[in-house]
Amino acid sequence: MSNIDLQALIPNNVHLAENRQLQRALEHWQPAFLSWWDEMGPSDFKAKEVYLRTAVGVDAQGWASYGYTPMPDYRWGIFLADKEENRKIGFGDFMGQDVWQDVPGEYRSTFRRLIVTQGDTEPASVEQQRLLGHTAPSLYDLRNLFQVNVEEGRHLWAMVYLLHAHFGRDGREEAEELLERHSGDVNKPRILGTFNEPMDNWLSFYMFTYFTDRDGKFQLKSFAESAFDPLARTTRFMLTEEAHHMFVGETGIGRVIKRTLEVMKELDTDDVATLRKAGVIDLPTVQKFMNFWFTSSLDLFGSEASSNAANYFSNGIKGRPDEAKFADHVELDTEMTIQVPDGKGGVKGEVISTRNGMNEITRLEYVKDCNVGLTRWNMGIKRAGVAFEFKLPSTRFRRQVGMWANVPTTPEGQPISQAEYDAMKSQWLPTQDDITFVKSLMQRVIEPGKMAGWIAPPDRGINAQQVEYEYVKL
Repeated sequence: MSNIDLQALIPNNVHLAENRQLQRALEHWQPAFLSWWDEMGPSDFKAKEVYLRTAVGVDAQGWASYGYTPMPDYRWGIFLADKEENRKIGFGDFMGQDVWQDVPGEYRSTFRRLIVTQGDTEPASVEQQRLLGHTAPSLYDLRNLFQVNVEEGRHLWAMVYLLHAHFGRDGREEAEELLERHSGDVNKPRILGTFNEPMDNWLSFYMFTYFTDRDGKFQLKSFAESAFDPLARTTRFMLTEEAHHMFVGETGIGRVIKRTLEVMKELDTDDVATLRKAGVIDLPTVQKFMNFWFTSSLDLFGSEASSNAANYFSNGIKGRPDEAKFADHVELDTEMTIQVPDGKGGVKGEVISTRNGMNEITRLEYVKDCNVGLTRWNMGIKRAGVAFEFKLPSTRFRRQVGMWANVPTTPEGQPISQAEYDAMKSQWLPTQDDITFVKSLMQRVIEPGKMAGWIAPPDRGINAQQVEYEYVKL
């Protein structure tokens, strides 16, 4: 197991002290990062003690330590999963060859672009969520928000290390620009559209951590297969932290649903107006928010047919998530069928090479993973005796990227006219009234163990602590 140098200015397990030039470059970037955190990180909680976990090792048994830490003092560091000796490339044209410890010259620009895009998402989500602390439904939730935020900050460090260590001056300049773009900025927005969406309520936060962080999981899993070993090792460790973010989303949505079901039972009604008056979020509104964030996240995978995706796979740059479970790791002459608009208001099948369809293969794996949570939530609804079922919309619905971009369809994926879509849109996606109502419930609760009226308590606390634990010392 590689040891982490916890005493260094930048905690790391990459022997930073042995590379003085790299160490100086990263120590030069560190004040800019802290300045960004001060300006764009969680608002008005800088001096507060938060019960956070911090990486102290990369093995499964002891990779995190819990304790109170003010967020600006969090030990952001550079951690790679342990090196796998004699690791071979597991897919594409170079399958079976030794993995690369540095980037081949012909792939430098491609790797740099992918690492920058991944790195850009990490600070973006912190910026999106920076004001949510003011309306946290409990100290438990406030702590979870801050844990997500500091880990997104560490994930930024992970990508910045790769840029500095492997891409020279270009990498250093890209690292600086990661702190210059800002979520929603008119002049310098974040690279991907989803990360410029406003997030001013906790239902959106839970949806984001369930759906969008799950996209992050699949992107990281694809990079974890990469022939570029430092990238693969970096993302393998990031996945251990990403799991908590999705846990926050799944349990958060589940607690919203549970509380609504409790009030539905108390009042013996499913009337939306009555439930809203009682201070809970009705299930159809939860479905609308689900439709919005799920479809927004679908676009992050890219177009259904993509020559870039084919090149990433063939050149060993980016594999499929869990590549080992696929039978053919080369896919040289294989084909697959995707569904595309037929130009006449219908759907037709189109045969493409499997390599060109890598984005769609990953997207469909993502959809299956998203459905796991819906199955769990729907079981709870069924047990409550309520006739309602959450459903993910079709991957054709509300797309801005790919074959279905700007093609109006129903949530079931049936093509319709723009006029029909506009007439029904308010039934499928959050309206301004829906958003205003949800925001009206966002009142901060800071007494340990107490919850806002629109969400149920969690089943258990963090790290074997009680739900009533003082997770943030305000």
